[in-house]
Amino acid sequence: MAFGQQSGPPASKKQVSYLESLLKDAGFASFREARHPLDLTQRQAGGKFSKREASDLIDKLLSGEIDSVDLSDNAAAEAATGKLRAQRDELVAGFPADVMVEELERRGWICKPPPE
Repeated sequence: MAFGQQSGPPASKKQVSYLESLLKDAGFASFREARHPLDLTQRQAGGKFSKREASDLIDKLLSGEIDSVDLSDNAAAEAATGKLRAQRDELVAGFPADVMVEELERRGWICKPPPE
């Protein structure tokens, strides 16, 4: 068997469709979005499952082993990004304009003062 190939017969379209609807009910927009939270392979993230893989994942979703998407990680990431932006803005505001102009021109930018 080649690397990344499914073992066994492919899942039916009905199984994949049902699996997709269960994932949407759990809060995922697609197989790709569910890849890392559900530990899907790249092949599975593309919607390709063996009958057994699809059946096992359907069982997990129906039994409640896999909960709906927890957005707290996303909220934490957004808060961290906002904090980093605020720190960057504060740091840049502390540079004298002539130092920033000199550095930007050294990097190939063209700088001119704003119109009065």
